[in-house]
Amino acid sequence: MKRSTFIRQTALASMASLTLTRDLMARATAPVYGHGNMKYTLDTKWSKADPLKNPVNDCHEMVQDASGKILLLTNETKNNVMVFNTSGKLLNTWGHEFPGAHGLTLAGDTLFITDTAKHQVYKASLKGEVLLTIDPPQEDNLYPKADQFVPTEVAVLDNGDFYIADGYGSQYILQYDAAGKLKGYFGGRGEGDEKLDNAHGIVVDKRKGEPTLLVTDRTRNCFKRFTLDGKLIEIIQLPGACVCRPVIKGDHLYAAVLRSPNLNTEGTGFITILDKDNKVVSNIGGTAPTYVDGKLQPMAQAEKLFIHPHDVCIDRDDNLYVAQWASGKVYPYKLNRV
Repeated sequence: MKRSTFIRQTALASMASLTLTRDLMARATAPVYGHGNMKYTLDTKWSKADPLKNPVNDCHEMVQDASGKILLLTNETKNNVMVFNTSGKLLNTWGHEFPGAHGLTLAGDTLFITDTAKHQVYKASLKGEVLLTIDPPQEDNLYPKADQFVPTEVAVLDNGDFYIADGYGSQYILQYDAAGKLKGYFGGRGEGDEKLDNAHGIVVDKRKGEPTLLVTDRTRNCFKRFTLDGKLIEIIQLPGACVCRPVIKGDHLYAAVLRSPNLNTEGTGFITILDKDNKVVSNIGGTAPTYVDGKLQPMAQAEKLFIHPHDVCIDRDDNLYVAQWASGKVYPYKLNRV
């Protein structure tokens, strides 16, 4: 090896080592948020995207694909889907046709996107090719007018069946087969535990074996568990927390709390984390979870880390990414697991 090459490579290695050491030291001295063994440091400058070239409006939801890339959905039609690596480098963008882009669900090598402005749901490839479009259902006169269908989220079964949560519309949970044919529905707006109000999110929960559906009932500060055919099993009360969609990774359930204690209180969001038994174990930016006689006490924002968190994405290293709605068009924040 030439002496000049050796010197150059040694200098580069030293710079890389210095950068790593500096980053580790910064993390070690950074404030830590959360409770129990679910604690994190906050990086508000995670995204390296240029807002002049690749702006965001509302950052609604995020997922990590099988290759490790982080996909962000925003209702900014200059780039509806933004693809990052875990260090925040922008790798790719696509999508200009989703003005109401809201829900982003990953199912294998496909995505489901809900559009609240167009009143439609789309199944798409990871490159943005639309494979299936779901219009407002015409069966049983559920939706006499198309604008009554305002879908917010999708959950997918292993057999390809999927459920659409009409969280901003008539509050039904609608089940479709893989080809897009309506198979059934449940919920709907109204009084009674089996009814829903602001059914913002839905996920298939397999943590205890047999799959069930967890559905958000945001204005009532809870998640509701249903069988796959729509029978109510339990209500997970989360007093003080207007939760968005439930996100499951391993044994834990994560959710962005948009506002607390109700939807009228602006700028009061935080992140909540539940264990396998649906007990809150950590609140990031929120009050410590407290139980009295087995009953969770009301939660609230304790530190103003977020304005209106709308979704949480958990990567392979258990770091979190938080997308925010109506929060000054900020890119997602990253929470590094301690």
